[in-house]
Amino acid sequence: MVEFITKIDWTVLYWIRDTFHCPALDFLMPKITWLGNSGFIWLLTAFVLLCTMRYRTYGITLLVGLMAGLLIGNLLLKNLIGRSRPNWIEDTITLLITNPTDYSFPSGHTLSSAISATILTMSNRKFGYIAIPLACLIAFSRLYLFVHFPSDVVGAALMGSLIGALVFLGIRRMMDKKHSMKS
Repeated sequence: MVEFITKIDWTVLYWIRDTFHCPALDFLMPKITWLGNSGFIWLLTAFVLLCTMRYRTYGITLLVGLMAGLLIGNLLLKNLIGRSRPNWIEDTITLLITNPTDYSFPSGHTLSSAISATILTMSNRKFGYIAIPLACLIAFSRLYLFVHFPSDVVGAALMGSLIGALVFLGIRRMMDKKHSMKS
């Protein structure tokens, strides 16, 4: 099974490179991936939400979700699994970004993006109209830039969606309990 997934990973990765590689995307994809560096765009979004009375709870929820993703994905799973990145294995690829030094699975950019898009969409469907496409672009940029395998991205997207939904529902439940105790 692992061999089969690895074969699909390489096939899809090279297909993306052969199909989409062009000067315009070579310029754009590093900028899109930069938005996901250390969850930058999602942390910025959380802080903007925290500054508003109406959406403060959503900002808190987003921060809790991102913290859960950091602990589960970057600190636990990356080190536990220790998967090499495709650009470490296929070192003939010229990188358009700095060579990442941490392991490949799961994609931290995708994990934080999926968590955030899930929480933002569950918070307010209108937020999802921006968050979901941005999360998809950030995830795709990791493949385009040859620093993640497709299974790193798909696994992170699934995990992130689950973490985001659980955090959202958990905090919502806590808030509902808090409100019912006041009544």
